[in-house]
Parts: sequence; C-alpha cells; structure tokens
Amino acid sequence: MSGGSGPGASGPDGSGPGGGGGDLEAQFAQWRSYVQRRRVLSAGDVEELEDHLRGSVDELVGAGLREDEAFLVAVKRMGSLDELSREFAREHSERLWKQLVLTGDGDAPAGSGKRRELLVLVACAAGAALSVKAPELFGMDYGQDGEFYAPNASLFAFPWLAGFLAWRRHAGKTMIGVLVALFALGAVAANVFPLAEDSQSIVLTSIHLPIALWFAVGLAYVSDDVRSPRRRMDFVRFTGEWFVYYVLIGLGGGVLIAFVVGTFTAIGTSPETFVAHWLAPCGAAAAVVVAGWLVEAKQSVVENIAPVLTRLFTPLFTAVLLGFLVTLVVTTSGIDVEREALILFDLLLVVVLALLLYTISARDPLAPAGVFDKLQLALVVSALLIDAVVLWEITGRITEYGTTPNKAAALGENVILLANLAWSAWLVLGLVRRKVPFAALERWQTNYLPVYAVWAWLVVLLFPPVFGFM
Repeated sequence: MSGGSGPGASGPDGSGPGGGGGDLEAQFAQWRSYVQRRRVLSAGDVEELEDHLRGSVDELVGAGLREDEAFLVAVKRMGSLDELSREFAREHSERLWKQLVLTGDGDAPAGSGKRRELLVLVACAAGAALSVKAPELFGMDYGQDGEFYAPNASLFAFPWLAGFLAWRRHAGKTMIGVLVALFALGAVAANVFPLAEDSQSIVLTSIHLPIALWFAVGLAYVSDDVRSPRRRMDFVRFTGEWFVYYVLIGLGGGVLIAFVVGTFTAIGTSPETFVAHWLAPCGAAAAVVVAGWLVEAKQSVVENIAPVLTRLFTPLFTAVLLGFLVTLVVTTSGIDVEREALILFDLLLVVVLALLLYTISARDPLAPAGVFDKLQLALVVSALLIDAVVLWEITGRITEYGTTPNKAAALGENVILLANLAWSAWLVLGLVRRKVPFAALERWQTNYLPVYAVWAWLVVLLFPPVFGFM
C-alpha cells in the first residue's frame, strides 16, 4: 500500500493521481460508490482499498501508462485479490471491466456477522408482524376499524425497517433519537386529530404519511453519510429495488394463500379468518423488512433486473402519455378534477418521476448521451405538459367553487412536481445536447428529495386543523 495516497491524494498539479484530469477521478468515484453500496466493508476498509488502488495507479502512471490504462490495470490487479472488484467488473462489462478484471468466479466469503444479522432481521420482521395485531389489545378490529388502520398502516412496519437499517449503518445516538422523534410525530399526526370516517383528511393522511415516513427510512439508510448526494441516490436505488422485491414477495404470498385456502377447504376447514386477520396483514408488514434485507444482501440480483424494467416501462409510459395528450387535444375534453381523478393523475406523475429517478440512479455517469436519454426527455416533457394541464384545471375549479383539502393538496403536489419536471427537462435536454454533465441532473434530483418530505409532513400535520378536520 502506497503511503500518502489516500482518498484525498492528488498529483503534482492537484488534479488527481499522477496529475491527471476529472475523468480519472470520475472512475475512482464510480468504483468507490460501488464498493460503498455493497456494505461488505467498513468505511475504513473502503479507504484502505482506495488508497491501495490509487498507489497502484501512481506507480503505473510513473511507468509510462496513460491514466485510464493505469486505472484499468490497477483494478485488474485488485481483481485477483478482492472479490468486490471482480463483482464490479461483472456488472460493468460494457465498459471493458469484464475483459480486464473478470478472472474467475468464487463465492464471496461469508461475513462473521451474518448469523447476528439474520437474528436482527427475524426480530425486526416479527416486530412488524406483531405491530399489526397490537391495536387489537386496545379493542381495535382489523376488519372493521378502517379509519384507524388506514392512516396508521405505515407505522406498523416502517419503524422496524428503519431500525434494521440504522443497526446495519451503526447509527449514532443522535440519529436514533431523530428517527424515534419522526415516527412518534407520525403516530401523533395519525391519531390526534378528531376526524370523521368520511373525512378527506383521513385519505390525505393515509396517502402522505407513508411518504413522509419513507423519507425517515431514507434517513436511517443514509445515516452513515447524511450529507452525501451519492448516498441519497443510493436510497433512490434502494427504493426501486425494495419495491421490486416487495412485489415479488407479494406474488409469492398470493400463491401461498391460494394453497392454504385450497388445501384446508379440501378437508372441510375454513381458513378465511386466519388468512384475512393473520397471514395476510402480518405477512405484508413483515415483508416490508424482509424486502429491505434482500436489497441489502442480494443487490447483484435485482440490480440486473430493475434497470431492465425501467428500460421496458419508460417507452411504454412515454407512448401512453403522448397518446393521452393527443387525445386531449383532439377531443378538447377537460380533465375531471374530482378526488379519484386527482389521485390517479398524481400517481401517474409520481410513477414517471420514479422512472426518471431510478434510471438516473442506475445510469453509468461516464456514459455519453444516447437514444434512451432522448426517450427520457420525451417522457419528462410529456409529464410536464400533463402536469400543467392538471394544474390549470385545478386552479380553475378552486377559483370557481372554492378549495377543499383534496384540491389544495393536489395543487401543492402538482406545483412541486411541475418545478422538478421543468428543471429536469431542461437538464435532460442539456445532457442530450452534451452541454450539461450528468452530475448536474443527479445533483438536482438528490437535492430536491427533501422538498417532497417537507410537503408530505405539511399535509399530514397542518391540513386537518387548517381545513377544520374536513
């Protein structure tokens, strides 16, 4: 290991190892980001590996190699010493890593803390499952008290997932205190207001509280480096992969329920009560934690699937949005801005934003703009136009008939989405024209994430009293 060439080391001109330019530092940043995402090594281990890699690059540059050649050769040498480099090469084969680094397959050594991690996982998953049944100790009924369970649903599982992630990140006492305070605030917001069963605020809380608390989960996820934009983007990637795993677990759970119902019915026993009151709700809550663990432990599997899904659904959603816009112009019909339609359009725009975010998180930051980036531009512009039309309709309806909690929430959300989509469209256009670096788009999205969290908390905490608990 070469002394004095740690992560912050630079060449004689201060531009990186060997005095090179930003391209080499970008490759180091990508390698470092990949290693950190694996969670196999501590921060000190990652620094030591990078120190070793930088020392090798310095030596090779001194021997006459160009910086890009020196970097690839240095990673090749590390590939024979460290499984992480080999795995990195496997996932980035399109960039010549596979040719230079992939020197064989070996099973990654099992960490000494795997058994302890499994025990913590089981404890957190069991805690989430039992949390669903805990309200019954106070006279609640899962099948009848929907006005209680709907706004509280995310409070059953998300704290346990956040706790598991905070444990894995070795979160400090201050961070743990912040997480406890956020979930306690969510519990107060879900239960303190005197809302009727048909109150619009119950629906708004049921939609926005999970969003607010998911950002609390994100805080636990990035607790090892809260200020890092890359860690925030890693959380975006985690969210997409968690969703994929949760859906897969849900599909498997559906098959399990079908077998339970079918087999027990065949012997004259009715399992519907057990399935409806125990298996389904407890399994759904526990799966939240298990899906998070799977993302952490099995990233290499989903990371090969999820980017493919984004490339499949991006053109499909683009076609749907463009078709909707053409139909809207041809028919000259207005948009229905009642509650169900507002929720539908907001969900559509959120899905578009999720596709954009996840595509950004999975994109090679060094790759030049291509056809898929142009498709992303078409998707974002289409969503931007639809958002503008929806905002126009909402503003007109509020001006004519007055506001309601649903319309006010939709107005705020669409304004927030409009700002994000508008600047994203500009940045993607610059990326396609090769006048804006990809890092600018990534930085914009990671810096904008807290805006959604703040808005969700405002809706949950302020809307009920402001609108008289409607």
